[in-house]
Amino acid sequence: AASASSAASGSTAAAQSDLDDIKGKGKMVIGYTVYEPMNYTDADGNFTGFDTELATAVCEKLGVEPEFVEINWDTKETELAAKSIDCIWNGLTLTDDREENMACTKPYVKNAQVVVVKDGTEYTSTADLVGKTVVAEAGSAGETTIQEDENLAQADYVSKSVQTDCLMEVAAGTADAAVLDLTLASAMIGEGTDYANLAIKDELNAEEYGVAFRKGSDAADAVNAAFDELKADGTMQALADKYSLALAD
Repeated sequence: AASASSAASGSTAAAQSDLDDIKGKGKMVIGYTVYEPMNYTDADGNFTGFDTELATAVCEKLGVEPEFVEINWDTKETELAAKSIDCIWNGLTLTDDREENMACTKPYVKNAQVVVVKDGTEYTSTADLVGKTVVAEAGSAGETTIQEDENLAQADYVSKSVQTDCLMEVAAGTADAAVLDLTLASAMIGEGTDYANLAIKDELNAEEYGVAFRKGSDAADAVNAAFDELKADGTMQALADKYSLALAD
């Protein structure tokens, strides 16, 4: 019993130290990838996006500054475990595995995985992509969707480092389809964009985004409390409207 009590005490101390460390250094180091409309640089050269603005508002609530560090999405968990970042905040899909192995916030935005092809392509279902070249971001929910869909699993899958590379491949004709986030696809393809020749053809898995900290961290609860305040004062809804996103319930 004494040993169990000691272990519990040590675990509590570790959890408390995470938020204390963030406040002690006066900044939250946020791991992200370039992912419009969540984190990106606009036409005027300003780093912005829904997650960028929301994280900045949360950090203000916590009394610290945000420091955004671009990471490789495929090694995001390694970056977090190595403490080179405090959290992953970049349209991170909440899954059972992630919630088991990291301290995740409550969901804050709804999303889905979609199939993107060249406009005019005949498409009825994922069965049309059997044997075709399909791309997704390495380590993403899109990659998981391809692996778990019985038809997409029979496609020639090619992983890319970022979701925007997937769009480039489809637009260039070097890939037949991409599976990626609805949030990004809605913002980056269609009339008036650089990818006017692409179209969303199918919506697959509905999902939600959350922020991930190291397992046992108390920082997730602090961010949840800030979310509650920012929902109550209308800040989160205003950001959702600005970036054409749907808040999680």
